[in-house]
Amino acid sequence: MGQAEPQPRRYTVEEYLAMEKQSEVRHEFFEGEIFAMAGADISHNLIGGNFLVAFKQALRGKPCRALMEGVQLAMQEGRHYTYPDVMITCDAADQQAKRIVKAPVLLVEILSPSTSEYDRGRKFNQYKQLPSLQHYLLVSQECWLVEWLQPLESGRWSHTMLLEPEDALAIPNLNINLTVGEIYEGTEVAPLKIVAEEYTVAYAGQRF
Repeated sequence: MGQAEPQPRRYTVEEYLAMEKQSEVRHEFFEGEIFAMAGADISHNLIGGNFLVAFKQALRGKPCRALMEGVQLAMQEGRHYTYPDVMITCDAADQQAKRIVKAPVLLVEILSPSTSEYDRGRKFNQYKQLPSLQHYLLVSQECWLVEWLQPLESGRWSHTMLLEPEDALAIPNLNINLTVGEIYEGTEVAPLKIVAEEYTVAYAGQRF
C-alpha cells in the first residue's frame, strides 16, 4: 500500500491575516490555503510605478485612492484574499481602510510567465464577481501591450487592446488619460512592432 499524499495545511482567515502582518513574503489566500508570491523584477516595478504616479495625479481632488502591491484585496471576505499590482478604489469604507480594501473600481495586473495564465483565468473569474469593478488591465512585460477589459450590461466583458505608443487608457470619470508610451516609459520593454519584426527575422524561412 502506497503512502498517502501529505495534505497542505489549512489556515483560518485570522491565522492568515496575522501571519501576513509579520511576513516579509506576501501570500495569497484561497479557501484556507496560502500561496507565496514571487518577487517582482525591475520592469514590473517600473510599470507599476508609472501607473501609480499617473493615477495619483489624475485622482487629485477626487474621493478615490490609488494603491500599489502591498495592499490586500478581499475578493470574497473570509474566503479569498489577494494582492493586485495596482488598484483604484472610490468606496467610502475603503478610504478609511488600513490594510485591506473591498470595492476597487480598477485593477491592474502586470503579467509574467508564471502568473499570466492565472491572471487571465481563475483570478479574472474571481475579480468579475466584484460589483464595484469597472476596469481590469492586463499589462505585458514582453512587449508594449495593454489589454483593457470592461463589464457590459449583457454580463460579458469587452476587450480592448492598446498597442501603439499613442493608444490611450481614457477614463473620463476618473480623469485618466494615460498612453501606452507613458505606461512603459523608462522600461526596457520593447514596442510590439519591434518584437514582431525581430521574431520575423529570427524565424524567416522556417515553417511551423
